[in-house]
Amino acid sequence: MERTWRWFGKKDKITLAMLRQIGVEGIVTALHDVPLGEVWTREKIRDLREYIESYGMRWSVVESLPVVETIKYGGPDRDHQIEVYKESLRNLSAEGIHCICYNFMPVLDWARTDLLHANPNGSTNLYFNYAEFAYFDIYILKREGAREEWAKFQLPLPIESPLLSKEGLGVVDRNVLAECDELAKTMTPEKEHKLVENIIIKTQGFVSGNFSENDEAPIQKFRDFLDLYKGIDKAQLRANMKYFLEAIMPTCEEYNMNMCVHPDDPPIEILGLPRIVRTEEDIQWFLDAVPNKHNGLTFCAGSLSAGAYNNVVEMAKKFAPRTHFVHLRSCHIFPNGDFTEASHLGGRADLIELCRIFEQEEQNRAANCQLSTINCQLPMRVDHGMTFTDNPGGIMDESSHGHNAGYTLLGRMFALGQVQGILATVDRELGIEYKQPGFFD
Repeated sequence: MERTWRWFGKKDKITLAMLRQIGVEGIVTALHDVPLGEVWTREKIRDLREYIESYGMRWSVVESLPVVETIKYGGPDRDHQIEVYKESLRNLSAEGIHCICYNFMPVLDWARTDLLHANPNGSTNLYFNYAEFAYFDIYILKREGAREEWAKFQLPLPIESPLLSKEGLGVVDRNVLAECDELAKTMTPEKEHKLVENIIIKTQGFVSGNFSENDEAPIQKFRDFLDLYKGIDKAQLRANMKYFLEAIMPTCEEYNMNMCVHPDDPPIEILGLPRIVRTEEDIQWFLDAVPNKHNGLTFCAGSLSAGAYNNVVEMAKKFAPRTHFVHLRSCHIFPNGDFTEASHLGGRADLIELCRIFEQEEQNRAANCQLSTINCQLPMRVDHGMTFTDNPGGIMDESSHGHNAGYTLLGRMFALGQVQGILATVDRELGIEYKQPGFFD
């Protein structure tokens, strides 16, 4: 697989010169300075592409060309916004960029409650606590009907749990609402502010563009976005996704553009919003609904492994032919159902087996000449990495470096080293020559 890295543009503290030295071949990025709903011009695309190429790498994947909310909920201007989207696709193709990672998640792009959760080894990782998220929903957001929904909420056991073999035990024995109410007894304004930062600001501002650290009333803004989806259920959101994909597929066919949707993160129904890319059945639905080779999947092992009901390896085997982009990370689900980002050699995702599956898929594509992109390499990036901590100012301390949540340098570099070792071993098993960029063989 092509080793890529998510990079946040020329202002990113992690420079392209650094990335070239650690074996990165391709860059995953976006035009972060273009406001939502505006055309990506060919001039802006070319400027960033040439800048990346000046460091000996290529712009491999756009992550992401945002699908604005009006397209997702079916607003009155969605047809105009789809035309804007198609124009951006044409401009990207003209500059030789043919892979678009996007999502169809309403309002929230991804969600975590703790961005610096302590690991046993002293590092930190991203973490999702259901009771804390319920507190945000009920006590901070004050969403209508939230308490009733959380009262009925059940967490499924992981598919590998031995408890699944016992009759009648298919869910975690946990009362999330009671935990939430208990949490309210010790909550402080400072803790509430941190939850708002973690759920709305620090995880959303650099991704979706809906929110920023300059927002004066982020809670009300969040409520306003939720209001846009009143009356939108799973069936309607699916219909809106199909409408969007069918509208852009002729452009994708003409300009050889691969669309690959990112799974919902986490793959659960939250905030009363429908989620439509979270299970094997969901993925099969949108692939069948628009059966075009350019309509594909970003196989995010981390997002999928956060869903206890997902067998990630089996899903990779099934959907590899329609996968255009791979995110390699893994999640660990605790006995109570909360989850955290795991080591890239641990967790539920089994990255070793996933590398075998997707490296073999590359070989199949090369042999059959079926890939629609400019070469047969499948772009892969390591996703969120741990944050290393040390005494303030120490060489290993990245907790105060200002990196986007989950996107530190050292944590992802460590993960990339692990994954490159996996790939080298798998390639030897498959009889493929493995080359490390920048080194002499």
